[in-house]
Amino acid sequence: MLKKLPIGIQDFRKLREENALYIDKTKIIFRLIDQGSYYFLSRPRRFGKSLLISTLDAIFSGEKELFKGLWIEDKIEWKKHPVIRIDFTSDSVKKLGVEKAIDEMLDAHAERYEITLLKTSNRGRLGELVIKLHERTGMQVAVLIDEYDKPIIDNLENIEQAEENRDLLKDFYGVLKPLDPHLKFVFLTGVTKFSKIAIFSDLNNLYDITTSGHYSTMLGLTKEEIDHAFATRIPTVCKQLSLTRKEFDGKLKFWYNGYSWDAKNFLYNPFSILRFFADTAFENYWFSTGTPTFLVNFIREQGLDVTDLEKYPVNQTFFDKFDIKNIDIISLLFQTGYLTIKEKDEDGFFILSYPNEEVRTSFSENLLESFAMQSQSHLAKGMKTLLTALRTNDMELFQAEINALFASIPHQIFIAKKEAYYHSIIYLILKLLGVYIETEVSTSRGRLDAVVKTKNFLYLFEFKMLPVTADEALNQIKERGYAEQYRTEEFTSSHFSKMHRNDPNSSKTNAREKFMVGISFDPEKKKIGEMKIKPF
Repeated sequence: MLKKLPIGIQDFRKLREENALYIDKTKIIFRLIDQGSYYFLSRPRRFGKSLLISTLDAIFSGEKELFKGLWIEDKIEWKKHPVIRIDFTSDSVKKLGVEKAIDEMLDAHAERYEITLLKTSNRGRLGELVIKLHERTGMQVAVLIDEYDKPIIDNLENIEQAEENRDLLKDFYGVLKPLDPHLKFVFLTGVTKFSKIAIFSDLNNLYDITTSGHYSTMLGLTKEEIDHAFATRIPTVCKQLSLTRKEFDGKLKFWYNGYSWDAKNFLYNPFSILRFFADTAFENYWFSTGTPTFLVNFIREQGLDVTDLEKYPVNQTFFDKFDIKNIDIISLLFQTGYLTIKEKDEDGFFILSYPNEEVRTSFSENLLESFAMQSQSHLAKGMKTLLTALRTNDMELFQAEINALFASIPHQIFIAKKEAYYHSIIYLILKLLGVYIETEVSTSRGRLDAVVKTKNFLYLFEFKMLPVTADEALNQIKERGYAEQYRTEEFTSSHFSKMHRNDPNSSKTNAREKFMVGISFDPEKKKIGEMKIKPF
């Protein structure tokens, strides 16, 4: 009998008692508790942080019966430690405010252990609770804090409130370090990693394992774990979707794999995988659980060229700070899971990009809505026309449809005289059309703005802003030799075979017709002012 899929279950006891599917992570959890005592871990939402906290709670509470058959069952001496669990995912935080919510959580723990707290501040009450628990039980205390930063992240559009919550939490967490003799284990999870000055100046003994290779697979699913855990389900799914096992593996990877925090191990989103096997459909699951509007609006307002998000280089120090007064949008996108580490280059830089198709497509849709101030339903008709224009090489129709879109954008949100704004909108449209697109293509003599491929045509785009003309854009393509590497380009159309399954020529090698396209945007008239196209 198939085990229940634990969609939405974040409590380890409930998961085990209901005989729900659990992918055994206890070997790596054992390393965590065996090798240290103070940890911090950042991961995006819906990645299993709360279940990890619940699992640690069960381990330190000595609930051996819940771990029957798991790796850790006979690896540790099961002892019952008092556990203080602070959960900032609770609705009470929003309803009551941070201080009052913490107050209630501490009261609940004190009542559970029959302890009277005499201190008045939450910092003092936490310290008092830890000491009294140690004295009463003779066992050191485990402190587990889930989503330590949620009261801050939830208020990024209200910086004053975010800063007030940050200062309250900094003071609250700061009491832990002096309590070291009374503490067995301290673990904090969250989405963001604030700078040490902002939050952790008084708790500077935390080991940040966010990008540690030792713990990179503690949350998220590896392919091997999926193959083992869903072995009895996969053949049925393949049959339902008319896919071979190889096709299934490739499509699952394309949609849901790709998260990495060490540039070596690449993981599947666990929430998306559970939903996929429940619904048997390749759909957007993780992304649809909520994207803050302020995030996409912030990108638009900052005039960020969204093509940069496909391949963004950062250094090691990038991962160690987040400042709410001076938000680094790339850092926020990484920490919230919209970007992830794809590789580490020879110069030691980490290259960030979208994790997978689920995030790439869904985030692009949200960005286009924000940049164009149009709903997806309104954009759909025009995008269909643009796809037809590219497939038939009707570039006059392409220009007219793009300009119609620009004309519909409200004047007050138009970012005038910013080439990146126009470039971003065209890029997002092309990406969502499903055509092959590369941006900022590096050559020995510079970077080409975009390469677009359809089944029968290849376009090299260079974007400029008037008074730089479309002819000058074309000249740049020619003079810098951007077209040379594509002159003899041929392709096996397997890239398009899924869209043309019944096409008898879908597996043949073809030569596309190739064109250079120079575009010059007119910031005054808010449209493509000039577009020139030449074959090569």
